[in-house]
Amino acid sequence: MRGQIILSHGSDSGPDATKVSALAALAESLGWSTQRPDYREDDSHGHAGSVAPRIARLRAAIGALDAPPVLVGSSMGAFVSGLASLEQPVAGLFLLATPAAIPGYEVAFDLRLDVPTVLIHGWRDELCPLDDMYEFAGRRQLPLLILDDDHRLGASVDAISRQFRLFLDQLAVTP
Repeated sequence: MRGQIILSHGSDSGPDATKVSALAALAESLGWSTQRPDYREDDSHGHAGSVAPRIARLRAAIGALDAPPVLVGSSMGAFVSGLASLEQPVAGLFLLATPAAIPGYEVAFDLRLDVPTVLIHGWRDELCPLDDMYEFAGRRQLPLLILDDDHRLGASVDAISRQFRLFLDQLAVTP
Protein backbone atom coordinates (compact mmCIF):
# COMPACT_ATOMS: atom_id res chain seq x y z
CA MET A 1 0.00 0.00 0.00
CA ARG A 2 1.33 3.42 -0.94
CA GLY A 3 -0.63 5.42 1.64
CA GLN A 4 -4.07 6.55 2.69
CA ILE A 5 -6.36 8.96 0.85
CA ILE A 6 -9.47 10.56 2.33
CA LEU A 7 -11.91 11.84 -0.31
CA SER A 8 -14.49 14.39 0.81
CA HIS A 9 -17.61 15.00 -1.27
CA GLY A 10 -19.36 18.33 -1.77
CA SER A 11 -22.67 19.53 -0.37
CA ASP A 12 -25.81 18.07 -1.91
CA SER A 13 -23.72 15.04 -2.80
CA GLY A 14 -22.54 11.86 -1.15
CA PRO A 15 -19.59 9.49 -0.81
CA ASP A 16 -20.58 7.72 -4.04
CA ALA A 17 -20.51 10.93 -6.10
CA THR A 18 -19.04 10.68 -9.59
CA LYS A 19 -15.76 12.55 -9.05
CA VAL A 20 -14.80 11.10 -5.67
CA SER A 21 -15.77 7.61 -6.85
CA ALA A 22 -13.64 7.92 -10.00
CA LEU A 23 -10.67 9.27 -8.06
CA ALA A 24 -11.01 6.59 -5.35
CA ALA A 25 -11.07 3.83 -7.99
CA LEU A 26 -7.99 5.28 -9.68
CA ALA A 27 -6.09 5.58 -6.40
CA GLU A 28 -6.98 2.02 -5.37
CA SER A 29 -5.80 0.71 -8.77
CA LEU A 30 -2.43 2.35 -8.03
CA GLY A 31 -2.11 0.69 -4.61
CA TRP A 32 -3.47 3.45 -2.36
CA SER A 33 -6.02 2.82 0.38
CA THR A 34 -9.04 5.14 0.33
CA GLN A 35 -11.93 6.16 2.49
CA ARG A 36 -14.87 8.45 1.79
CA PRO A 37 -16.56 9.95 4.85
CA ASP A 38 -20.30 10.46 4.54
CA TYR A 39 -21.08 14.10 5.37
CA ARG A 40 -24.76 14.05 4.39
CA GLU A 41 -25.95 14.21 8.00
CA ASP A 42 -23.63 17.19 8.63
CA ASP A 43 -24.91 18.91 5.48
CA SER A 44 -28.44 18.95 6.90
CA HIS A 45 -27.27 21.89 9.06
CA GLY A 46 -26.89 24.16 6.00
CA HIS A 47 -23.68 25.35 4.37
CA ALA A 48 -22.23 27.41 7.25
CA GLY A 49 -23.57 25.01 9.87
CA SER A 50 -22.00 21.98 8.21
CA VAL A 51 -18.39 23.20 8.23
CA ALA A 52 -17.51 22.51 11.88
CA PRO A 53 -19.12 19.03 11.96
CA ARG A 54 -17.44 18.13 8.67
CA ILE A 55 -14.05 19.25 9.99
CA ALA A 56 -14.62 17.25 13.19
CA ARG A 57 -15.50 14.14 11.17
CA LEU A 58 -12.45 14.63 8.91
CA ARG A 59 -10.19 15.31 11.91
CA ALA A 60 -11.35 12.03 13.50
CA ALA A 61 -10.66 10.12 10.26
CA ILE A 62 -7.16 11.61 10.03
CA GLY A 63 -6.48 10.92 13.72
CA ALA A 64 -7.36 7.24 13.30
CA LEU A 65 -4.58 6.75 10.74
CA ASP A 66 -0.96 5.85 11.45
CA ALA A 67 0.45 8.22 8.81
CA PRO A 68 -0.58 11.56 7.30
CA PRO A 69 -3.11 11.04 4.49
CA VAL A 70 -3.64 12.75 1.17
CA LEU A 71 -6.83 14.81 1.34
CA VAL A 72 -9.00 15.08 -1.76
CA GLY A 73 -12.07 17.27 -1.77
CA SER A 74 -14.69 18.76 -4.04
CA SER A 75 -16.39 22.07 -3.23
CA MET A 76 -17.36 21.97 0.47
CA GLY A 77 -15.15 18.87 0.71
CA ALA A 78 -12.21 20.91 -0.59
CA PHE A 79 -12.99 23.75 1.82
CA VAL A 80 -12.95 21.50 4.89
CA SER A 81 -9.92 19.54 3.64
CA GLY A 82 -7.90 22.75 3.43
CA LEU A 83 -8.97 23.88 6.91
CA ALA A 84 -8.33 20.43 8.39
CA SER A 85 -4.80 20.52 6.96
CA LEU A 86 -4.09 23.52 9.19
CA GLU A 87 -4.74 21.38 12.27
CA GLN A 88 -3.21 18.01 11.41
CA PRO A 89 -0.37 16.76 9.22
CA VAL A 90 -1.31 15.70 5.70
CA ALA A 91 0.75 14.27 2.85
CA GLY A 92 -0.95 16.26 0.09
CA LEU A 93 -4.02 18.22 -0.98
CA PHE A 94 -5.92 17.72 -4.24
CA LEU A 95 -8.81 20.19 -4.23
CA LEU A 96 -11.58 20.77 -6.76
CA ALA A 97 -14.02 23.69 -7.20
CA THR A 98 -12.94 25.20 -3.90
CA PRO A 99 -14.93 28.06 -2.38
CA ALA A 100 -12.80 30.89 -0.98
CA ALA A 101 -15.41 31.42 1.75
CA ILE A 102 -18.69 29.95 2.98
CA PRO A 103 -21.32 32.64 3.57
CA GLY A 104 -22.11 32.75 7.27
CA TYR A 105 -18.95 30.88 8.32
CA GLU A 106 -16.40 33.14 10.03
CA VAL A 107 -13.22 31.55 8.65
CA ALA A 108 -12.08 31.93 5.04
CA PHE A 109 -10.49 29.07 3.11
CA ASP A 110 -6.86 28.37 3.84
CA LEU A 111 -4.45 25.43 3.75
CA ARG A 112 -1.00 24.25 4.70
CA LEU A 113 1.68 25.54 2.40
CA ASP A 114 4.27 22.91 3.33
CA VAL A 115 2.56 20.02 1.53
CA PRO A 116 2.14 19.26 -2.17
CA THR A 117 -1.08 20.86 -3.39
CA VAL A 118 -3.04 21.02 -6.63
CA LEU A 119 -6.12 23.19 -7.12
CA ILE A 120 -8.55 22.56 -9.99
CA HIS A 121 -11.36 24.92 -10.93
CA GLY A 122 -13.80 25.49 -13.76
CA TRP A 123 -13.78 28.60 -15.94
CA ARG A 124 -17.58 28.70 -15.69
CA ASP A 125 -17.98 27.84 -11.99
CA GLU A 126 -21.32 29.44 -11.14
CA LEU A 127 -21.06 28.81 -7.37
CA CYS A 128 -17.43 29.50 -6.48
CA PRO A 129 -16.05 32.41 -8.50
CA LEU A 130 -12.82 31.58 -10.30
CA ASP A 131 -11.40 35.03 -9.51
CA ASP A 132 -11.38 34.23 -5.79
CA MET A 133 -9.42 30.99 -6.20
CA TYR A 134 -7.15 32.51 -8.85
CA GLU A 135 -6.21 35.25 -6.38
CA PHE A 136 -5.77 32.72 -3.55
CA ALA A 137 -3.49 30.50 -5.65
CA GLY A 138 -1.53 33.47 -6.96
CA ARG A 139 -0.79 34.88 -3.51
CA ARG A 140 0.53 31.49 -2.43
CA GLN A 141 2.10 30.45 -5.75
CA LEU A 142 0.08 27.21 -5.84
CA PRO A 143 -0.60 25.22 -8.99
CA LEU A 144 -4.09 25.96 -10.33
CA LEU A 145 -5.51 24.04 -13.29
CA ILE A 146 -8.48 25.81 -14.88
CA LEU A 147 -10.77 23.64 -16.99
CA ASP A 148 -13.53 24.56 -19.43
CA ASP A 149 -16.30 23.40 -17.11
CA ASP A 150 -18.79 24.53 -14.48
CA HIS A 151 -18.83 23.97 -10.71
CA ARG A 152 -19.61 20.25 -10.91
CA LEU A 153 -16.63 19.63 -13.24
CA GLY A 154 -18.68 16.76 -14.64
CA ALA A 155 -17.32 17.10 -18.18
CA SER A 156 -13.74 17.02 -16.88
CA VAL A 157 -13.57 13.80 -14.87
CA ASP A 158 -11.05 12.25 -17.29
CA ALA A 159 -8.79 15.34 -17.21
CA ILE A 160 -9.03 15.50 -13.42
CA SER A 161 -8.20 11.79 -13.17
CA ARG A 162 -5.09 12.29 -15.32
CA GLN A 163 -3.94 15.13 -13.05
CA PHE A 164 -4.67 13.05 -9.96
CA ARG A 165 -2.59 10.19 -11.30
CA LEU A 166 0.33 12.57 -11.91
CA PHE A 167 -0.09 14.00 -8.42
CA LEU A 168 -0.08 10.55 -6.80
CA ASP A 169 2.89 9.45 -8.90
CA GLN A 170 4.84 12.49 -7.66
CA LEU A 171 3.91 11.74 -4.05
CA ALA A 172 4.99 8.11 -4.46
CA VAL A 173 8.54 9.14 -5.41
CA THR A 174 8.89 11.91 -2.82
CA PRO A 175 11.06 10.74 0.09
